[in-house]
Amino acid sequence: MSEELAIGLKESPPAPRAGPREVWKKGGRLLSVLLAVNVLLLACTLISGGAFNKVAVYDTDVFALLTTMMLLAALWILFYLLRTVRCSDAVPYQDAHAGPIWLRGGLVLFGICTLVMDVFKTGYYSSFFECQSAIKILHPLTQAVFVIVQTYFLWVSAKDCVHVHLDLTRCGLMFTLTTNLAIWMAAVVDESVHQAYSHSSSHSNASHSRLAPDPERVGSRVGGDCPCDTAICQLFQKGYFYLYPFNIEYSLFASTMLYVMWKNVGRLLASSTHGHGHGHTPSRVSLFRETFFAGPVVGLMLLVVGLAVFIIYEVQVSEEGGHTQQALVIYYSFNIVCLGLMTLVSLSGSVIYRFDRRAMDHHKNPTRTLDVALLMGAALGQYAISYYSIVAVVVGMPRDLLGGLNLAHALLMIAQHTFQNVFIIESLHRGPPGAKPHETPPKEPCLTFANLDALQTLPACPPTPRLVGPSPAGPQEAVAIILAPRGHWRRRCLKDISLFLLLCNVILWIMPAFGARPHFSNKVEVDFYGYSLWAAIVNICLPFGIFYRMHAVSSLLEVYVLS
Repeated sequence: MSEELAIGLKESPPAPRAGPREVWKKGGRLLSVLLAVNVLLLACTLISGGAFNKVAVYDTDVFALLTTMMLLAALWILFYLLRTVRCSDAVPYQDAHAGPIWLRGGLVLFGICTLVMDVFKTGYYSSFFECQSAIKILHPLTQAVFVIVQTYFLWVSAKDCVHVHLDLTRCGLMFTLTTNLAIWMAAVVDESVHQAYSHSSSHSNASHSRLAPDPERVGSRVGGDCPCDTAICQLFQKGYFYLYPFNIEYSLFASTMLYVMWKNVGRLLASSTHGHGHGHTPSRVSLFRETFFAGPVVGLMLLVVGLAVFIIYEVQVSEEGGHTQQALVIYYSFNIVCLGLMTLVSLSGSVIYRFDRRAMDHHKNPTRTLDVALLMGAALGQYAISYYSIVAVVVGMPRDLLGGLNLAHALLMIAQHTFQNVFIIESLHRGPPGAKPHETPPKEPCLTFANLDALQTLPACPPTPRLVGPSPAGPQEAVAIILAPRGHWRRRCLKDISLFLLLCNVILWIMPAFGARPHFSNKVEVDFYGYSLWAAIVNICLPFGIFYRMHAVSSLLEVYVLS
């Protein structure tokens, strides 16, 4: 035959050489989780028992447990650091997504504030050493050592994928995580008891004082019967209470980083993910230049106005005169404006993504999975408070300005959390700028029939100008060149939106974290549910709402950097 058919089989590229098989993780993870659950339940029992009246659990018992847990966790961290230094094969891989610089920087900042709080607390308890238990002075000193050791450990080891002593490492990481959660719970309970006692003192009446914390129990938590008459003692006492929010955020930041390390124990990474992997690092030159400056300017204005509103609110609520109504109107009005703008901006960011052609990042990323879970879970606390407020306002039907502001505030709080979560989660799943969705290559090898004679007789055609190059980097560079002018405005808008939302979340974190409690100053919910039930709802749900704001700040900073 004049034509000869050559049947060529295009085989798939040879599979990479099999590396070490990933060992079974379920047993070690189950053991470490069971250890964490039991230790956490024990800590919760002591901490919650010490917060209620007529329970024979005092702060010395809680301090003794926390001190023991921090010492054990610090010893394990030192053992881990020494073991990984001596064993060169202990950490063969590092997760590029874990422990970004802004997360570690926030951990260091909150750690420094926690150390200052420990100094204030040590000075406070040392003011009347003669009538105090030694554990009250030993606890802040131990916490200072624990914070220093843990901060260094997370700074140098947050990206580790450990491959030696897997079960022991998982148990140690989970025990350290549980220690941070116990410290967080103790700080939240101590601050809630302090806020409840302050509220009952300033609003003392028959119904509220009957349900307020026992002054003797509260006194045992802040010094007992020992007098705090000197100016330096009162300074230390007020100082460490104002620094509690930083201690709370430090414990939560550390817990999230420890969880990612726990997930990465025994994890195998491909050679392409070793190092930067699928992450994308923006150039430092364009980090603060590619914005319209509208977002940061408006955000800074709201931040400054919010600080002024917070100061006015605290001053007027603490006064003996009847300025509480005016303070609540100012507070709710500012929050309504801020939440409304944040909702519109989040919606605009989601609309911009509808026209964005960037590819979605579907690679396995434990850090991103945890971020999404924490955003969705922490928002439930504010959802609960808002829905309780809506029911109280609608059913109670208060026909006044404050009731309307309270209802609008609760509705906007729900909308803002919802649309901000949608924007952040979609942003975290986007690929790098300029990345275009690519078609999935065929997974099975295929047969190709070629007529060699026909191919030789075809005229040589000049190559058509295309945006596809022969090298793997060619198409990506060409796409980036074409899409950059068209999508540049979208990137700048997204950066402005991220900065605006970041600054707004900062002020919305500052207000409740440093003592703003309109939930109790506003009598609608208190009269509708009763003080005891409403106090339980707020004290349980509000810490999650406060954590949501700071975690949203961290996520929005990542969105801003990677936009």
